[in-house]
Amino acid sequence: MTGLASIPFASPAEAQDATDASATVLEPVVVEGKESPTGKVDGYVARQTVTGSKTDTPAREVPQSLSVITRDQMDDRAVQNVGQALDYAVGVVSQPYGTDARFDSPIIRGFSAANSMYLNGLKLERSDGMISLEPYGMERIDVLRGPSSVLYGQGNPGGLIDFISKHPTWQSFGEATVEAGSFDRYTGSFDIGGPLGEGSDFAYRLTGLARQGGTQVDGVDDNRLFLAPALTWRPSETTSLTLLASIQHDESGSPVGLPAEYTVLASAANRLSRSLYLGDPDFDRSNRNFGTIGYEFSHEFANGWTFRQNARYAVLNWDYRNLYYSGLDAADPTIANRGTSTNKEDLRTLTLDNQLQTDFATGPLAHTVLLGLDLRRHTEDTWTGFGTAPSISLTDPVYGMPIPQNLWYESKVDGTLTQAGLYAQDQVRWDKWLLTLGLRHDWASTSSTTATNYGDTVQDQDDHAFTYRVGLTYLFDNGLAPYASYSTSFEPVIGGNAGQPFRPSEGKQYELGVKYQPVGWNAFLTAAAYDLRQTNVLTTVLDGGVSQSAQIGEVHVRGVELSGTASLAEGLKLLANYTYTDAEIVGGVTGGNRPANVPKQAANAWLDYTIQGGPLAGLGVGAGVRYVGSRYNLDTNTILLPEDTLFDAALHYEKGPYKLSLNVNNIADKTYVSTCGYFGCYYGDGRTVIGRLTYKW
Repeated sequence: MTGLASIPFASPAEAQDATDASATVLEPVVVEGKESPTGKVDGYVARQTVTGSKTDTPAREVPQSLSVITRDQMDDRAVQNVGQALDYAVGVVSQPYGTDARFDSPIIRGFSAANSMYLNGLKLERSDGMISLEPYGMERIDVLRGPSSVLYGQGNPGGLIDFISKHPTWQSFGEATVEAGSFDRYTGSFDIGGPLGEGSDFAYRLTGLARQGGTQVDGVDDNRLFLAPALTWRPSETTSLTLLASIQHDESGSPVGLPAEYTVLASAANRLSRSLYLGDPDFDRSNRNFGTIGYEFSHEFANGWTFRQNARYAVLNWDYRNLYYSGLDAADPTIANRGTSTNKEDLRTLTLDNQLQTDFATGPLAHTVLLGLDLRRHTEDTWTGFGTAPSISLTDPVYGMPIPQNLWYESKVDGTLTQAGLYAQDQVRWDKWLLTLGLRHDWASTSSTTATNYGDTVQDQDDHAFTYRVGLTYLFDNGLAPYASYSTSFEPVIGGNAGQPFRPSEGKQYELGVKYQPVGWNAFLTAAAYDLRQTNVLTTVLDGGVSQSAQIGEVHVRGVELSGTASLAEGLKLLANYTYTDAEIVGGVTGGNRPANVPKQAANAWLDYTIQGGPLAGLGVGAGVRYVGSRYNLDTNTILLPEDTLFDAALHYEKGPYKLSLNVNNIADKTYVSTCGYFGCYYGDGRTVIGRLTYKW
């Protein structure tokens, strides 16, 4: 989120006693505060957003496909990671590589969003070991689909994910939660906040979580400590400063790929267990620390201009080593060959976004103008090594074998990316028409050295590009809002391959859609059709047994997305989504193929109902279904992964300050493969159960 976190106020306007004895005493009038685009949303329907325009704008007025995963939705589904939070989002492949506690790598409109994640509107840079963000620290997750460079700078055209963290509130509250779940998973968390005393100009929030537990793979843990303090100073109605910080420590292992011959290509009788671990607990380790500190400042001047400045400094340190599967033994197909992978990373990112906003009129036209300058400096110091390891039996694995540190490949990357972007946006209103115009110019400087024992690659280049967006929306009185838009994107890439630095990637998209917020109903319905292209797309290839990045020609994606969410007063909350994606690689050695892990069709639906009255008041039930169509494992389209349909359910009961819930995902315990890559296949989650008790005050 960029800009000030808006605080909703409800201010009663009380009737005044008339001095005239014959005057009529008026009833009190309650003025409802406008929904905050960064604060809590009751139910599943978010009406306001800052992600789509960097201004506080109704979601139906953004000329681009947008959806919001609210805190209530995440709580109802007891999500444990970002992938699960995105399981019921339209246009998104939430966990293309199965559950991996190391990082989140969703796909939006056919393109990886691993490098298109934002925290409070500021970009999170990543290398191999980008952090897996803690969803309990989020108030909402905004998914903006399509190119967004005009406001956010460098990024791919598929879209972006903006994680809105929990901000201080001006009403005191608190909650504490304990959880227990499958694979000896135990979690404790708390969230408290409010003003620092009656009439205070300061409000705070403190959110924390501690988790210890395993996963469906033996020997792979998912342990976490998370703490996020926040403080807001509001000395007047025109000035606000919010300090935001977080620290997260993870000790999370990673699953090791399994042979395709014994997973996706095997019969049920020959299929390997989901719990089989081909690594070694005595060798594997993953220690990661991710810290952020920043602020959001806003001041409204008397002349109608508002200045906002948002800044963050983020640090990621990661020490990781693990075994990987490299193929079946030629002489004995029950033996798996392995190698070692070691990574050390130090990433540091400083981001600053300055904004000026004002409203004015020129004749019959009303304008909301936004001017901005954002700056970013990202440095990475990474070391990667691949070595040899003893083989392991698939039927009778033995752990604790000596593993020599014989490295046959080493790579050290020292890179710096600096970026400056100057942007302008005008939301022009005339009668019921809304024209959104945006223009941006980026300057990017990339300097990196990739030193390997096979040769070095030096990258020293400056790139610049114009990006823009134009969108036209018609706002009917009944809540209907059809729109059309065109937008572009630009993304320089750190690194290179075979001595050649990577070229910047560019994208463009046409989109037609309609949004509908029916009057008198708390619902939001959307439909979008788009045509999207990106050049110089980055992919992963296997070169000499080493996984490396490479650029392919162009990816062309056309699709249709249908989405609906509703929160009804009778205790019924529901959502439903359908996605059609026709993606094709154009040019290169894989030309004509479908990009990896992109299904043509996907759909999901979730319903939650709570009884409102009578002796069973507070008792509720939820049910969901997720469908992911068939998709290919790699850009080479070697293996077609079958479609899968999964069912989820929830049971909850709330009485006074207590809420007890039980969530079950993949109720039928269906065995399915999420993906297969150069280093084996990975199962999706089987049946998982989470029990939760929450106390609020």
